[in-house]
Amino acid sequence: MGRAGRNAVKEHLPRLRKEWRLDFVVVNGENASNGMGLSGDHAKLLFEAGADCVTLGDHAFDQKDMMQYIQNDSRVIRPLNYAQGDVPGRGHRIFDVRGKKVLVLQALGQVFMKRPYADPFSAVDRVLKSHPRGGLAQAIIVDMHCEATSEKMGMGHFCNGRASLVVGSHTHVPTADTQILDKGTAFQADAGMCGDYNSVIGMEKAEPMRRFITGMPKGRFTPALGEATVAGVYVETDDRTGAATRVEMVRQGGRLSQSGPVFD
Repeated sequence: MGRAGRNAVKEHLPRLRKEWRLDFVVVNGENASNGMGLSGDHAKLLFEAGADCVTLGDHAFDQKDMMQYIQNDSRVIRPLNYAQGDVPGRGHRIFDVRGKKVLVLQALGQVFMKRPYADPFSAVDRVLKSHPRGGLAQAIIVDMHCEATSEKMGMGHFCNGRASLVVGSHTHVPTADTQILDKGTAFQADAGMCGDYNSVIGMEKAEPMRRFITGMPKGRFTPALGEATVAGVYVETDDRTGAATRVEMVRQGGRLSQSGPVFD
């Protein structure tokens, strides 16, 4: 979320990759550029910090240069069901991780969203039918980008036994429902944001509060610039089956910091 979030990823991710021996890192870059979309330069910054894949969301192309950038860098994933017809980029990709295959896909939800996106469940179903967990891909990550926790939970159960991890994004607030479902799919309804939590979902408080209280806008929303927390999800998977064997919420730095995974 904005400059604070980018700086937090840049500061913490290299250390976390080393300390936690991370094989593969996905960063949702949806709001990395001034809180609205992702620019090509900021995508490069996230990759330089240690991201292997960057997902987008409903603000995928708010930064116009992403229209071209995404066609030249397939590590950036836009939603499968963003729009009908010719859309730049791709909604899923298989990554080669030292001989293992990791499939990443993203879908946009429909509930409470501003645009009537196509059915995310059928879009995800088509990909998972072609790429069974533990077959073509040793691990499968689904980023469900939507407003409603119920829709995110629905996707989690829809993908149970078919994905290694289903994690929600978009609402900027980490949820406390981290778990492994009964068929081996790790789930968290929202990973939260990498941003300044002394804010209203990452924005400076004054303007959102004014609008809530008076109903009248006075200025633009601007990203909060205080110390940010890196929030996310840590997952370990079985290389043979693709099932999740461990999942933990991640919070590093800022106001919500916690220790994170502890290794023997």
